[in-house]
Amino acid sequence: MENQFERVAMRVSAVTIIANLLLSAFKFLAGILAHSGAMVSDAVHSASDVFSTFIVMIGIRIAGKDSDKEHPYGHERMECVAALVLATILFVTGLGIGASAVKSIALKEYSASITPGILALAAAFLSIAAKEAMYWYTKFYARKIDSAALMADAWHHRSDSLSSIGAIIGILGARMGYPVMEPAASLVICLFIGKAAYDIFKDAVDKMVDKACDGATEEDIRKFALAHDGIFGIDLLQTRMFGNKIYVDLEIRIDGNKTLWEAHEIAELIHDGIEQRFPKVKHIMVHMNPTKS
Repeated sequence: MENQFERVAMRVSAVTIIANLLLSAFKFLAGILAHSGAMVSDAVHSASDVFSTFIVMIGIRIAGKDSDKEHPYGHERMECVAALVLATILFVTGLGIGASAVKSIALKEYSASITPGILALAAAFLSIAAKEAMYWYTKFYARKIDSAALMADAWHHRSDSLSSIGAIIGILGARMGYPVMEPAASLVICLFIGKAAYDIFKDAVDKMVDKACDGATEEDIRKFALAHDGIFGIDLLQTRMFGNKIYVDLEIRIDGNKTLWEAHEIAELIHDGIEQRFPKVKHIMVHMNPTKS
């Protein structure tokens, strides 16, 4: 059964797929009619975002599956895998833009004989507005449900927006008699895309290698546990990220003269309280160490 996390992600993905299909069709047509190779390339870039969003949908759907015998801790890390795939696609996209720009500048493949029409310029401005809207829309919900894959898709939309900026510079340059401006702008844009790919890749890897959660959350968990009656201290507090969820190992000091039932009740209160207070905590293991009162 789909949970709220999946429903939100699927809705956002469906909206951006439809928007990208319409946008890429318009940009391709504008590029053909206005004799703009830059706009045709930009249209292909937009169309590639549809494929990327399908990867996000698959990753999130698998990540939302319940635990089973083969995966007793769940499937959350599959979302990180989707983010890694998207980061790779984003990096290759940026690399391709950069390589094409370097080749165009080195071989002087740009031509001043063909002047792009005004329709191509209008399509580029429309593309920036649409892709920025998709970026902020996807980013908002990615943060709301804490989805690494959805955030990676948001940055893919931003990369398309940057690509359209390059198209505008190139089209304007060609219309002003400076066609070299197009590949030069693309070269700068590929660096921004590469930085976004690196950030997405690093975040996904951190969530796959049992990196501890942020210090503020750990401190809040510590204070929450210490606030309970019967707790004399904390001997150990360890956290690890599992996809977008947190696993916690906690060792608390309890009066050694208490009965097992009494000590167990304290541990249960802390266990249930932390899982309720911190929604990102998927599981917490509470160990009790005896101490003198």
